Amino acid sequence: MDVDWHHELLAQLEFYWDTTLRPRLEGLTDEEYLWEPAQPAWTVRATPGGGTTIDFSPTPLEPPPVTTIAWRLCHVAGLCFWLRWSNHFDDGSFDVTTVEWPLTAAGGLEFLDEGYRRWHDALRAHPERFTEPTGPAEGPFADEPFATLVLHLTRELCHHGGEIGTLRDLYGAFTTTGRG
Repeated sequence: MDVDWHHELLAQLEFYWDTTLRPRLEGLTDEEYLWEPAQPAWTVRATPGGGTTIDFSPTPLEPPPVTTIAWRLCHVAGLCFWLRWSNHFDDGSFDVTTVEWPLTAAGGLEFLDEGYRRWHDALRAHPERFTEPTGPAEGPFADEPFATLVLHLTRELCHHGGEIGTLRDLYGAFTTTGRG
């Protein structure tokens, strides 16, 4: 049996985006987006100089901090879609240290939608990339097939998307019962 892996990998990404994650984000409010359900919490924050930052540590923290919807959404949008699109299909100039991380739900959704669109459209337009090595932008994974990166980013989308859904459920339960 011949398998069109380009089609199959794109179909998996599109199915999750179209049927699960994107519909689940409808009606996201600023309060939900930035809600910190426990402390310590990682989120997207305004900086004293007027910019924004996303919480991060180069080494794993114990216990790991709880993350907000804003953090998870920006992680997927920025570190998965925008960064990889820039490194593999554009000029590589996306810089996670200078990006203006969105502080509102509308801004976060726009950032996510545009990052997804760029990543998805580049994948659709370049089926030849799926069997090529990822290259130096992926460091120790440079020799892995590009399809491996596509699978990894789809896995990240599903993983963090599920957590965003759970955080939305918890926010609803805590704010309607007065426990939050």
